[in-house]
Amino acid sequence: MERTKAVSPPIRQGRGGHQGVLFAMCLSLIVVVASVSALNLALPELAVDLDASNAALTWIADGYTVALAALVLPLGALGDRIGRRKVLIAGNVLFAVAAAFAAFASTTQELIAWRVVMGVGAAMIMPGTLSTITSAFPPERKARGVAIWSGFAAAGAIIGMLVAGGLLEAWSWKSIFLVSAATAVLCALAAALLAPETKSSTPEPVDWSGTLFTALAVGTLVYGIIEGSEQGWTRPEVLASFAVSAFSLVAYAVLGLRNSHPLLDPHLFGLRGFRAGSIAILTQFMAVFGFFFVGLQFLQLILGYSPLKSAVALVPVAAVVLPASTLTPRLVQRIGLKFVMSAGLFLLSGGMFWLTRLHEDSGYAAFLVGLVLAGIGIGLTSSTGTSAIVGSLGPDRQGVASAMNDTTREVGAAVGIAVMGSVFSDQYRSGLPALTGLPGDAAEAVRHSAAGGLEVASQLGAQGVPLAQAVRDAFMSGFTSAMGVVAVILALAALLCLLRAPRHADDASEADATGTEAAGPDSGPDISSGTAPDTAPAPRRTR
Repeated sequence: MERTKAVSPPIRQGRGGHQGVLFAMCLSLIVVVASVSALNLALPELAVDLDASNAALTWIADGYTVALAALVLPLGALGDRIGRRKVLIAGNVLFAVAAAFAAFASTTQELIAWRVVMGVGAAMIMPGTLSTITSAFPPERKARGVAIWSGFAAAGAIIGMLVAGGLLEAWSWKSIFLVSAATAVLCALAAALLAPETKSSTPEPVDWSGTLFTALAVGTLVYGIIEGSEQGWTRPEVLASFAVSAFSLVAYAVLGLRNSHPLLDPHLFGLRGFRAGSIAILTQFMAVFGFFFVGLQFLQLILGYSPLKSAVALVPVAAVVLPASTLTPRLVQRIGLKFVMSAGLFLLSGGMFWLTRLHEDSGYAAFLVGLVLAGIGIGLTSSTGTSAIVGSLGPDRQGVASAMNDTTREVGAAVGIAVMGSVFSDQYRSGLPALTGLPGDAAEAVRHSAAGGLEVASQLGAQGVPLAQAVRDAFMSGFTSAMGVVAVILALAALLCLLRAPRHADDASEADATGTEAAGPDSGPDISSGTAPDTAPAPRRTR
């Protein structure tokens, strides 16, 4: 018997209309993304002020992203159940409190702990930003809303660094956390005033096993990468962490296939658009945030830029990301999703490969070439990847689609920082000469970080000149090695997307042979009021 498609309930816009919703959600998005990148400007200061090693600096940066990546899926599902705006506002409050306490941390352990709590708040915020837009916008405006969201997701990192650079010119690293806390309060108010409440019309039971195993898989993987570089890859705790990560990933897949209401249905990875979009976003953010972690130190320690000047030096990325993101939907209509997505990844890989050619005497002009190539690639990849993911699921599952999009971003950021930070640390230490002529504490400071090494050299007067040169040489060895590794990963991802991604945007929602529902974002009811329609549309099967 033929089923009648339900009439969608009216879409609630919020007090400020669609523009108000977009402003409130992008403001919260910028706070979350900026907090991943902004602290990278303060790493040299933290290395000296808190006597932080390269591993501690990596954890300060990655504690936030690991918590965000591990919890964004279950907290996105929570928003689907009880209301996305409600969870987003609570997340902003938690974020603000944690950031305020982080400003007064006196040890690396305290700072890492508060960064983790900030990551939990961010995981409550981020899924609601995209899913509110896709649920509250009408079908004809969704593509542009997603493109603008994607642009700010990429450019937000630069915005955060510009603000942080200005703060560090006048104050210490503590000011970054205090301003983040105040901004999070403003985000909560903007969401309360401008955004409608949206949630799923058919809330599903909590998947506790999926929550546990996805969090374990991400957390133990990053732990193993960071500690393996610092302590040695054959250490028992490092091998155990990789084993737990692999076991958790398998357990998630096995239990997810048996669960009627999994946190993230493993069948979804059979959808070409969903799979290709996830790969594209994952590898893109590996490159972007791994680059920020290492590249900002290049600008400050090798080129001698101040924090603000370093942030301004990265503005060309944002200058090309936003236009590229907004033009991407037209390019996809003309030449197809797979070609635009693959071209973006190839351009990003080319930008990272160009940076492997830099040396200590390379000026900013050479650095800029890599930035522009990477920026265009980011704009193309971010928009197409996000559209492919959210377009693979119907409107009633936009919380899961948004959370998956966010998860791939944050897992990519966490793994990118861990991988590139580890490669950099390995090559930096390997490139250092014997430090037998230095006191024990001074030698340890040099091994800990390049910033610590240059600080030691500056205190030795003329005798420190050879040491400073050796530290810079070791830094460049680590920098170029890290860029080379991520360039190869991006090139492989580009080839995979070229071969396996759907040719056209409409193909991103095709279902696999198991009958997994894969309605596109414009099909089915738009859930914006939290009320269920009387009847549900039949699942759409495509060839």
